[in-house]
Amino acid sequence: MLALEEAAQGFAAIGSEPRLDVLLTLVRAGPTGLAVGEIQERVDLPASTLAHHLRFLAAAGLIEQEREGRVIRSRAAFERIESLADFLLRECCSEPSAAHPAQQDSGRSTSKDVA
Repeated sequence: MLALEEAAQGFAAIGSEPRLDVLLTLVRAGPTGLAVGEIQERVDLPASTLAHHLRFLAAAGLIEQEREGRVIRSRAAFERIESLADFLLRECCSEPSAAHPAQQDSGRSTSKDVA
């Protein structure tokens, strides 16, 4: 389970449109990932800019990188991404007054019920 600080780091890493685009590209690619050149073709970023975004995502643990000969392959860190989603969702409806609107309506009395 993620701590608040770890979650904030992860969300900050995907807090820019280009980094989110890179991460979504890797998610779509699945567990085999993509070579950096393939990512660059798909997101249309200059190599130096892409390298910066990849470093940022890797530092946050959202992607994993592995050298395969002369190629660096990047993969989405699916467990880490899932833990970020779980971090948000575990708080869902934890407040007593946060019941789903349909549940709130079913407990209300109407003027017909009172009469």
